[in-house]
Amino acid sequence: MRISSLAAGLCLPLALAARAEPLSLDLQPLVVTASRLPETEESTLAAVSVIERDEIESRQYRSVTDALRGLPGVAVSGSGGPGQPASVYLRGTNSGHVLVLVDGVKVGSATLGTTPWENLPIEQIERIEVVRGPRSSLYGSEAIGGVIQIFTRRGGGALRPRLSLGAGSFGTASIAGGLSGGGERGWFDVGANFEQTKGIDACAGRAFPFAGCGVDEPDRDGYRNLGLSLRAGYAFNEAAEIDVHLLQSDNRTDFDGSPFAGNQARAEQQVLGVKGRLRPLEPWTLTLSAGRSWDQYRAFYQDGLIPESLVGRFDTERDSLGLQNDLTFSPGQRLILGVDHLIDRIDTALDYVEDSRANTGLYGQYLGGHGRHDWSASLRHDDNEQFGGHSTGSAAWGYRLTSDTRLSLGYGTAFKAPTFNELYYPGFGNPTLEPEQSVSLEVGLSGALPGGDWALNLYQTEIDDLIAFDAATFAPANIASARIRGLEGSGRFQIMDWDLAASLTLLDPENRSAGPNQGNQLPRRPEQMVQLDLDRRLARWSLGASLYVASRGYDDLANRVRLDAYTLVDLRAEYALSPDLRVQARLENALDEDYQTADFYNQPGSALYLTLRYAP
Repeated sequence: MRISSLAAGLCLPLALAARAEPLSLDLQPLVVTASRLPETEESTLAAVSVIERDEIESRQYRSVTDALRGLPGVAVSGSGGPGQPASVYLRGTNSGHVLVLVDGVKVGSATLGTTPWENLPIEQIERIEVVRGPRSSLYGSEAIGGVIQIFTRRGGGALRPRLSLGAGSFGTASIAGGLSGGGERGWFDVGANFEQTKGIDACAGRAFPFAGCGVDEPDRDGYRNLGLSLRAGYAFNEAAEIDVHLLQSDNRTDFDGSPFAGNQARAEQQVLGVKGRLRPLEPWTLTLSAGRSWDQYRAFYQDGLIPESLVGRFDTERDSLGLQNDLTFSPGQRLILGVDHLIDRIDTALDYVEDSRANTGLYGQYLGGHGRHDWSASLRHDDNEQFGGHSTGSAAWGYRLTSDTRLSLGYGTAFKAPTFNELYYPGFGNPTLEPEQSVSLEVGLSGALPGGDWALNLYQTEIDDLIAFDAATFAPANIASARIRGLEGSGRFQIMDWDLAASLTLLDPENRSAGPNQGNQLPRRPEQMVQLDLDRRLARWSLGASLYVASRGYDDLANRVRLDAYTLVDLRAEYALSPDLRVQARLENALDEDYQTADFYNQPGSALYLTLRYAP
């Protein structure tokens, strides 16, 4: 584990200049991703969804994509069963148009430009914040569709152990455990998990003509995940705090492949970060953060008596450093001024023209309010070593029609920097590529319900300079464009002893690129998605059900390969043997629906999983 030298270098300066905000007595859940400041879900002007640890356990989610599926504006596509590559599409934008953070540190592959969702261990996650809509004016590249931030377990309070054991269909077995505590001023959490499954046959492709994975190997493609998380911090006094975190995942995945592409992947993801806060004056909070994320990938091929051989290697390192100043003029007027610096490095067996690049971003944001009005405005300028300068901005206004209902309007621009593969891949890259750019407009209406809330958001996003393959030059070029219109609805409330939640997504993801595909639907994004959740607690029992419906879609730009509509029903139950010990059961795909979210790539049928949880 390559963390000791970096941790020492990062922690020393922050230990000298760290500070914390005083503990808040407000018991309302806070979100920090939407504005880079703590806000309640009710007060933020952004469209936000939050998944807490209690929901992860009560609904018995088995992966991060399992938890994200069904949220308004979110579509998930998987290339096979557990552990196989997955893509997340936010508000109809591309899978690379979602910025992903782990405890504030940017993650993902700089070569591919996407995040390995399938390898993030959900047992080490405390909460997930999903912010829909452009956020480049605060975070820079990639946040065209929005930002998804994952927070690891924090700990604190009295010493508490935890342990879970699981088993289920497809030869699945898992174990996870941890210990948290810290006392009055400190906090720590250490956790580990191991999961393995024999899996399903991930792909039923064909070699001639080439389709899917290019081969038809009717075998089971297994998966193994080993995860580790460490987090610790200390509040020296009411004006100083430091927090250090580590998340590591080691993975092994079998897939259907060839001697050229391999048939087994070994991947490692690691995120290390440290953050210190200092309040020099009452209205001024200073935050200094630093982090590094690693994304390592190895592809091997082995078949029968053929010795295992390495066929591909891609390593990514992303170093980040940030300084943020928060200024409060009055309870309703706040200003943020900050700078962050990011360096991407790659190391592969291929000979890229460039193997590193740096980006420095300066940003500012003003949050204010008076009477029934709330507003925000932000501006950012990024100076990138590869493509030069790029500026983005956003503005939002909210008006409270009643004490429980608010109308909001929003505007924002965003961009996505080209990946290393698009720029420099040998024999393919185009170093003259410019960033992809977007403009978004949004109107929202939200309000309160008994024991819950509701929201409606209508938006349009236009994306220009999309990078696509140019047949005239046999290289990627900024020649594509798209217009995405959507309506999102969500609500959660209580009736008697029932908890109900619902979400609706209506999407029109239109390809606006010149040529034969103009007017077609963008691939792997259903036009309609509905999620319904129903839960009830009865003494020691908890019962629940989820219904997810996705309309038909397409797997290709030409809209010739159709992905059929499908319906998934999941059932769950829990029984408390004691206040500290619970047994859980989850029946996934109870109707045994045969469906695909990517052509030729199979999805699991009906499956049963049992979990025993101990948490005093």
